Amino acid sequence: MTTVPGVWLEDLTWPEAKYRFDAGTPVVVPIGAASKAHGHHLPLKTDALTARALAQKLVERVPVVAAPVVGFGFYPAFTPFAGSQHLSAPTFTALLAELLAGLRSHGVRRIAILNTGVSTERPIDEVAQDADDLLVMHMRDLGVAADGQLDSTGGGHADERETSVMLALDPRSVRMEALAPAGPFEQTAATGDATQATAFKGERILAMRVDDMVARLCRRWPDLVSA
Repeated sequence: MTTVPGVWLEDLTWPEAKYRFDAGTPVVVPIGAASKAHGHHLPLKTDALTARALAQKLVERVPVVAAPVVGFGFYPAFTPFAGSQHLSAPTFTALLAELLAGLRSHGVRRIAILNTGVSTERPIDEVAQDADDLLVMHMRDLGVAADGQLDSTGGGHADERETSVMLALDPRSVRMEALAPAGPFEQTAATGDATQATAFKGERILAMRVDDMVARLCRRWPDLVSA
């Protein structure tokens, strides 16, 4: 039988969760918009699905507890696009601070935040300021070595990189007929050229992101290496 090093919090009973918390197991909090515009070709769930997939790959590699994906955040640039859900910065920071406080009240002593957004970075960094028990991992800083796989430059949202990741994770959700070099962001909610995206590139990007996450977790908490 294959042993899975980590586990999703939602799959545990509360005594099992308490046992892991008391043992000092790090808790990873993934953050990814449950509903946010990603051009004409990617589903609103793109960030949440990516956050879930990265956290799943983490629990397969290191002994952590993955908390449920936080699906709401600070995404002001996307409010004009139908279906995009957005919290103000104060509301988002309050939400995150309360979630972290709840974990700490249950005995969690080591927390890692996995953030898939960009506008969420500053509020998260504010919450994390001076927190000795917290490691923040912003996705755009992860897997940078995979940039050599990309054929187009620029972009940053629903572009070649993000579309490749979705082709690797959930190809049926990508509207292939809508792939195109992005028009003005104000009209498309996308930047960059998605036409160069492939599932192979997405798999390499994901693998390198996970390698970076594992390395950062193990540098911060070296006992994870031998756990």
